[in-house]
Amino acid sequence: MRMVTIAAVVASILLAVAGCLTPLTSQEPLTPVPVPASPLVGVCEPGVPGSWSQVAGFAGATGVQPGIVVYYSPWNDPFAASFARTAWDHHAYTLVQLQPNGVTLASIAAGRSDSYLRSYADAVVAFGHPVILSFGHEMNGTWYSWGDGHTSPGTFVAAWRHIVRAFRDEGAANVTWVWTVNSINGASSALRQWWPGAAWVNWVGIDGYYFRATDTFGSVFGSTIADIRGFSSAPLLIAETAVGTTADRESQIDALFAGVRAERLAGLVWFDAAQHAGIYHQDWRLEDDPGARTAFTTAVRT
Repeated sequence: MRMVTIAAVVASILLAVAGCLTPLTSQEPLTPVPVPASPLVGVCEPGVPGSWSQVAGFAGATGVQPGIVVYYSPWNDPFAASFARTAWDHHAYTLVQLQPNGVTLASIAAGRSDSYLRSYADAVVAFGHPVILSFGHEMNGTWYSWGDGHTSPGTFVAAWRHIVRAFRDEGAANVTWVWTVNSINGASSALRQWWPGAAWVNWVGIDGYYFRATDTFGSVFGSTIADIRGFSSAPLLIAETAVGTTADRESQIDALFAGVRAERLAGLVWFDAAQHAGIYHQDWRLEDDPGARTAFTTAVRT
């Protein structure tokens, strides 16, 4: 009896030692981005995902550490895992706008991009933290090859569902899918016809800008929010916005944030880039405008 007891003890010790020497292969469960209790503030900077420097510059200038960092990814480009890890280390989610450049949505829906989608999904799974993905943004406008007048709404919906299904098949449970439209203030195509359905979308994104001094939160976003809430109860995120160099820029920035709070949106992403091609492509940066920068910082703190 004593020999059996000693043998049992020895065996348990050996098992314990073996357990210590065995590499841990388990990981935290994959989960999507939780709906934020207060609005997230994000940024899109030129140079990402190749460099974090301009994001750091924005944070240093405004005193605001972004909770979301956006980059635009051409079709067949791999997931920028290194950048996503840097963003995660800075307490920010990565939002990737997947752009179907040089490929038809019909071919995506037919499965001809499946190897790329599986590879991308596997990289997102390996990353292990929540990632926000969007596909074919602003499809209700006419300016992209995947948008109104170039692709039918039915084909877009089929491609969207096929992509989401491919990621789910790879176990990418850490993806939050954001269906991103342009404000109907700047695009006339009816939104609902492009809607993939509640089972295929987690959040809804809206892109819209203050181009003129007369623009208000209601004129830029009001009708679009009301339209979307007529067919979806998903959290709403302003996925791309900025206030141009108008005479009333500071008060418009304050009103932008006030509108986000009043509508209980999930947040907004500031498009912090300099463009020089007329009213629709202005210098949206905050770093070189002290008044706008102060208004932005104050609004975020509020």
